[in-house]
Amino acid sequence: MRDAPALADGGRFESDVPARLDRLPWSRFHWRVVVALGITWILDGLEVTLVGSLAGAIHESRSLGLSEVEIGLTASAYLVGAVTGALGFGWLADRWGRRRLFFVTLVVYMLASIATGLAWDFWSFAAFRALTGAGIGGEYAAVNSAIQELIPARRRGTTDLAVNGTFWGGAALGSIISLVVLNPAVIDPEIGWRAAFVVGGALSVIVIFLRRFLPESPRWLMIHGRHAEAERIVGEIERGVRAEHGTLPPTTYGPVVLHRRGHTELREVWASMIHHHRPRTVLGLTLMACQAFCYNALGFTYALVLTKFYGIPSGSVGWYMLPFALGNLAGPLLLGHLFDSVGRRPMITLTYALSGLLMAATGYAFAAGWLTAWEQTAAWTVIFFFASAAASAAYLTVGESFPLEMRAMAIALFYAIGTAVGGVAGPTIFGWLISSGDRDAIMWGYLMAAGLMLVAAATEWRLGFAAEGKPLEEVAAPLATVARPH
Repeated sequence: MRDAPALADGGRFESDVPARLDRLPWSRFHWRVVVALGITWILDGLEVTLVGSLAGAIHESRSLGLSEVEIGLTASAYLVGAVTGALGFGWLADRWGRRRLFFVTLVVYMLASIATGLAWDFWSFAAFRALTGAGIGGEYAAVNSAIQELIPARRRGTTDLAVNGTFWGGAALGSIISLVVLNPAVIDPEIGWRAAFVVGGALSVIVIFLRRFLPESPRWLMIHGRHAEAERIVGEIERGVRAEHGTLPPTTYGPVVLHRRGHTELREVWASMIHHHRPRTVLGLTLMACQAFCYNALGFTYALVLTKFYGIPSGSVGWYMLPFALGNLAGPLLLGHLFDSVGRRPMITLTYALSGLLMAATGYAFAAGWLTAWEQTAAWTVIFFFASAAASAAYLTVGESFPLEMRAMAIALFYAIGTAVGGVAGPTIFGWLISSGDRDAIMWGYLMAAGLMLVAAATEWRLGFAAEGKPLEEVAAPLATVARPH
């Protein structure tokens, strides 16, 4: 094992932990990180799609019977919970570490999801959905920061987009589950929709087992003065990668020079966002809020559009949600590598702009009644092929924009504010528009979402920055940095 970096005067020390992590070839260790942490988005996609696919059944439920507006309100309750959870757990993730929060947030999600299947009225359903959202919101902060800190710089964009995109793998799974649980030949739909939530929560037990084998982020340990522990973990990772690939490549940049410091105070977070990185703050909020409105407004209410305007039985909605989910999954997987090769700024601009233009055209076609249910689904599938990559890139941008000491809190803040501004209102607005039964009114909702995506594209083109292939410490210098060797 390597010697721990020597302390200098004033508590200063050098660490080559970032350089050693970034030089590693792709290995089984990185696959473990992707699988054990990326499953968060699969769970979130499962949750959102279950509510969307089961919306008709929940509306028709003999024991619950929620109205369209109430379904929209429960979607907003989920997002309010996610905002609260992201802020609370994000703050703890920067203070306690990434790994500890992985388990806390997952247990909250598991218990709340199971409880959702046992809800007895609107208020209990909404409360359990809020708690489920709190668990998922906390996962976003801890998991996003850990993935970016563990993945080599040259693969960070590709991996982060792919992992965020797996949300739609969960959505596809949710669609398949809905086809089973809403099939009267298989199970009574009244029991089926409840069983779907219970099974979704129970799947978390597998995730807890997988995460037992992941270490704490060495970068987080380094920043918090636990350099010996960080060195030990990196050494263990290197031994595993060396056994798989042989001699490791040399590092491509030198050590960072840091000084010991206590916990990052909220005033430091505020100063970094408002004063030192103001353009990045504006950019992050814009990207997050615009994609949140677009996704949450349409994702939570698409099943209602199918049942109300196209006469699709609630038990068949999953057939239409499945291709939509697969298109969303394909976007980040197929386009992700371009965010590392072509670059962040051109690709984020392009994906947001294409999403907005195509959405405006499709909204007009919907209002004119030109589309069948399958044509509507095909149009949304193409739109969200690009929008999914754009939304995933928003999380990547926020994580890269700010110093390591506040990364989880920054992701939480931007997720919370963006979701509160763009996401909480979206499902309620669209639920109200859909209940009106007026296609023209709904078209204006679609045009609003399209306009926001175009605003985000313009903001990225103006304020976007190059982060592809660069160490996190170079993109945003840690608050504990004293000097950087050249």
